[in-house]
Amino acid sequence: MKVVTIVGARPQFIKAAAVSRAFNNLNSKKSLAEVIIHTGQHYDHNMSEVFFKELGIPQPDYNLHVGSGSHAQQTADMLKGIEEVLRKEQPDWVLVYGDTNSTIAGALAASKMHIPIAHVEAGLRSYNRRMPEEINRVLTDHVSTLLFCPTKTAVTNLEREGITEGVKNVGDVMYDCMQYYRARLETSSVLPFGVQRKGFALATVHRAENTDSPQSLRQIFDSFKEISKQIPVLVALHPRTRKFIENYNIDISDSIKILEPLPYLQMIELEHNAKVILTDSGGVQKEALFVETPCITLREETEWVETVEIGANVLCGANKSRILDAYYRVIDGDFKVDWSSNIYGDGKASDKIVELLVGDHSS
Repeated sequence: MKVVTIVGARPQFIKAAAVSRAFNNLNSKKSLAEVIIHTGQHYDHNMSEVFFKELGIPQPDYNLHVGSGSHAQQTADMLKGIEEVLRKEQPDWVLVYGDTNSTIAGALAASKMHIPIAHVEAGLRSYNRRMPEEINRVLTDHVSTLLFCPTKTAVTNLEREGITEGVKNVGDVMYDCMQYYRARLETSSVLPFGVQRKGFALATVHRAENTDSPQSLRQIFDSFKEISKQIPVLVALHPRTRKFIENYNIDISDSIKILEPLPYLQMIELEHNAKVILTDSGGVQKEALFVETPCITLREETEWVETVEIGANVLCGANKSRILDAYYRVIDGDFKVDWSSNIYGDGKASDKIVELLVGDHSS
């Protein structure tokens, strides 16, 4: 059986590491071949190559080097490149992850060629159609043959849209990753800028709804500036966000410490040691839960609703007063969380995905 895996962005590299490892584990018993296409959506060394090395992901068989561009241009270039590879490889499955342009490009190319699609992280919904990610995930789900859901909520979301065939609640592959790499965390290592364990805030900002709005980005960094008067704020700065900060001439306080995008292990180590996390990233919201660090989400909605329901995450949008209110709740200890909730599976989602792919192919 041959599977073409399509990745292109940081979160997909992390998820693919877990599933590729499951492919390798089963390959001793079955004749499996995984062909990896890297679209080049994330191409900066710190956003791409470092993850392949650090997480032990096999080097891509194909790199399309698409790079940045408008959604239409980027997706079109991916479609063309992916179609050429699929025509050459003739796989039994195309495996896509999450909700990026790489996801929808892979799904569209495969569907036009009548190749079955398996979607990892299916069924997520923010119900905000202004988000490009929401369009990508909805359309991908509707052309997929196997839909690997991370939660019961995701299964319910698909049922509402009439999708019931091929839906499997396997758990979250990012939880698999966290379980696998947790033992490698160097909790005694020196943290950047001399910050102390549980004595700093960690932040990431990259979504278009925040970066494309000067008002929103200023509100967010003004809140970081206020928080930094009490504890250091470390911002792992996405290259795209850095560009907008410069374009909008947003002043960043010296007490806000800027980091380059971080490798996975260093990022989860900082998440584990932070007092609080502020982010608009879906993946970081979950990682915050996994390492039991309170999360303040810089969005008005989230596809990871379970993190909010159990009290581990609070939605604040790009509103300075709401962000600061949530921060003070954390500092005052008024952030009650049921950290024991096992909402993302048993850490074996990747094994289940590979077994289901093999089983469906052989049936």
